[in-house]
Amino acid sequence: MAKPRVFVSSTYYDLKHIRASLDLFIDSLGFEPVLSEKGDIAYTHDRPLDESCYREAENSDIFVLVVGGRYGTEVSNDKKRVSKEFFERYDSITRKEYESAAARDIPIYILLEKGVHSEYQTYLRNKEVESISYAHVDSVNVFVLIEDILSRPRNNPVQTFERFEEIETWLRDQWAGLFRELLRRQSQQQQLAGLSAQVGELKATNETLKKYLEAVMLGADRTESSRLIESEEQRLLSLRREEAASKNDWVKYVAGRVELPVTAVVEAVRAANGREDFVKSVYKLSPASGNEKRTIADTLRKSATARRDLNEARMLLGLQPFSEEPGDTRFEHEKEEARPSVERAVLTEFGASDPEDESASVHAPTTRSRAQAPKGTVAKKRSPKSKA
Repeated sequence: MAKPRVFVSSTYYDLKHIRASLDLFIDSLGFEPVLSEKGDIAYTHDRPLDESCYREAENSDIFVLVVGGRYGTEVSNDKKRVSKEFFERYDSITRKEYESAAARDIPIYILLEKGVHSEYQTYLRNKEVESISYAHVDSVNVFVLIEDILSRPRNNPVQTFERFEEIETWLRDQWAGLFRELLRRQSQQQQLAGLSAQVGELKATNETLKKYLEAVMLGADRTESSRLIESEEQRLLSLRREEAASKNDWVKYVAGRVELPVTAVVEAVRAANGREDFVKSVYKLSPASGNEKRTIADTLRKSATARRDLNEARMLLGLQPFSEEPGDTRFEHEKEEARPSVERAVLTEFGASDPEDESASVHAPTTRSRAQAPKGTVAKKRSPKSKA
């Protein structure tokens, strides 16, 4: 299972104990810590070592910057100086790692030693005075970096610390809050998706009513009116089928797994001539990694429930389900049983009448209802007597 990658950026010698503690803390949360001294960065032979660090910072999911009294080693593309004066300006590797993460808008958390923070306040009041000697930092660039961080409009939370326990408590609270916010946003997206579907249905119905009204105003004859009504009913039914298929468990699983829109997965289900053809279509459309794509094929091969859900999506679209292995008469019987209830579910979902009994007031349950039909089971067709 993929873990969130947390890149820890700081100078090493003055903060090695903090870095070691962060390594253990991040790992205890089930995340993947990325620290240069632990061999977590893959270096390439044809580029300077620090450029590999910038690449890893860009590819991380969370970036933690620890600012202490040392500014760090100069970046490789600058002209190296044997000795540097306190007020001499240059870019360090640590600063460039931070800028690389900020450019990708990765969530950033800044930890600042309290002694350095106190001297930063002194620096702000004496920027032009070069006769001051600072006890906690080895370069004015440390203050310049802090000033740049604090001047940004967002993605720059700062926590000062003296002991590691303060770091642990703050990061634990921050990441718990981040997780809660992600859950809240996901819930909102689902609500918006539901509203979008309802708006789409209303738009389609409104278009149909407009056509009916135009036909009435133009005095269409009986044959033309019947043709128009039949055409619009088929169009609305097609839209209802697509909406019902988009709620299918397998369709939603594939869309999330391989980073495809639900509509694209529904179209792949519609166009496929078999399970292998469906998998090939998903492979072709998806931007996801090869491993994620292969998961789809493996799941279909190993899971009878996945295959049944895929066939249900086919039937929701009004198509023939894919055949199982030759000779599997049990599944053929289940498909014949499932088709009427699935057809009825599409109509019931959108308020249409049951084609088998237009006068009945009781309809079949909607498809995939957890309370009425557990996952992996198929609703049975009601007998005419049960409707009475």
